[in-house]
Amino acid sequence: MNEDLARMTHPNDDFRLEWHGNTVVITPTGNVEGMNWELIEQAAEVVLGPIREQHAAPMVVFDLAQMNYFGSVFLALLLRCHKNVRSRGGELVLCGLSETARELLKITALDTVWAIYDSKEAALKAVDN
Repeated sequence: MNEDLARMTHPNDDFRLEWHGNTVVITPTGNVEGMNWELIEQAAEVVLGPIREQHAAPMVVFDLAQMNYFGSVFLALLLRCHKNVRSRGGELVLCGLSETARELLKITALDTVWAIYDSKEAALKAVDN
């Protein structure tokens, strides 16, 4: 079974969702770094499904500590999640970025879209206020 087929069969393996009160921490695994465009819809459903079910404004922390880098496909997923969360009055923040990921966000000016924190704890504290 090739890797893409395996991911299509088990999309939840690429993202871990962890709830802290009304805040969800989404932790992508390193497998997401190579995600292709065909899997973006499926990945968006894995991530956005639980957020859509919330009655309160969604607070989302993307913990990127397990990723060294990411490309345009993952950026598209982040932007899609951001748009969905903001349209419901919530906030999406990032934490645990590698230097490479920070540089990419700076080059694309996306570091002005999201608040970026060094740790998951700092991000959770910020969205809890």
